[in-house]
Formats: sequence, C-alpha cells, structure tokens
Amino acid sequence: MDRYAERQRLSIVHRPENLPLIDYLSMEAEMVKTVEEPTLFTWVVPPTVIYGRHQCAEVEVNEAYCRAHGIAVVQRKSGGGCVYADEGNLMVSFVSPSTHSEAVFDEFLLLLSGALRRLGYDAVTTQHNDVMVGDRKVSGTACYTTPTGTVVHACMLYKVNLDDLEQAITPTEAKLAKHAVASVRQRVRNLGEIKDLGDIHAFRSLLEQEIINLQS
Repeated sequence: MDRYAERQRLSIVHRPENLPLIDYLSMEAEMVKTVEEPTLFTWVVPPTVIYGRHQCAEVEVNEAYCRAHGIAVVQRKSGGGCVYADEGNLMVSFVSPSTHSEAVFDEFLLLLSGALRRLGYDAVTTQHNDVMVGDRKVSGTACYTTPTGTVVHACMLYKVNLDDLEQAITPTEAKLAKHAVASVRQRVRNLGEIKDLGDIHAFRSLLEQEIINLQS
C-alpha cells in the first residue's frame, strides 16, 4: 500500500546554510528511504550549475566559464535539464513517501503555482512540468522515484544573475529551436522583474507562508 494514500500535511524545512550542496543532496537521497510525511525544503546556494543525472557536464556546462568565475558544478540524482543557481535563486525540494511520481509532480506544481498566484504572479504550469508567467519560464522541475518515495526539485528564478545563467550553461541548438528562442535568456524571466517582493529571503518567507496557507 502506498504510504501516501491519505493526504498528509506538509512540513517545510530550511536546508542548513553551512551544509555543502553535495552533502545535502546525499542527505535527501537518504531521507526518501524513510520519510513518513511530505516535506518541502527551501534553499539558496552560491553560484552553482546543477545538471541532471542523464546529462554530460562536458556538453551541457561551459566549464571554462564556470572555472573562471568561481561557479561550482554539481550533478543531482533527478533527471531534467541543466540549471544555474545563485543567491538570487530559490531552490525547492519536495520529498514525498509516495511512489506515484506523476501525482507527486502534480501536487508540487499546484503548490508552487498556487503560492505564486497568491503573491500576485500570473503563474501557470505546463505539460513539461515548468512554471510560466506569460511566455517566460520562471521555474523548472525534475524528479526521481525510489521504491520508498519521490523527490522533486525546482529552481525558481527570482533575482538570478542572467548574464551568468546565459554563459554558464550551453543547451544545444536543437533544444533552443524547440522553444523558438535564440538563447536561454530569451526563454526565462526573473520573478523579481515582474513583481519585486524584496530580497531572496523575503521572497522565500512569503512563498513558504502562502504554501502553508494553501494547506490550511
């Protein structure tokens, strides 16, 4: 029987700021083995490129640019695309005891998009599990499922350095053409450009509160 058969209240936890990202991702993988209730983690990292489990860093990452600008490069266990994150970006992880990944994905996206709408952003989800405002992507997601649960990751652009984002990752021309854009920057937008809610910490607190309100 799925341990998530009945809806459970969500817990929200901050990732310890002094915990290296690679150690946090390992902790997350251990947590999903025993998690009893859905738990949402929010975290902020220094400039980092995080690429998916099926990707090759040599293809997806501008490693020379990252080395020159002190940008870390880390691989995660979930699939999906390569993302750039810094102190203007809010990372969100959702760890669930459910092994029904589609249902977990749907719930997570509904929480994120619903909380953003409550904050005044016209956020919608797509069939590719992105969150869009207008014709621009403001968050991408990825997940992996184990025999004991599911982990979903989201990368929310708030006040990210778009110059570094554009230079640090190198999507193929085919991927850009698929979205009818000439560059990554043409496809994404910072939430803070649409509506400024203060610094990343203020945005984080407001988003978490609206997620809690949606659970009430």
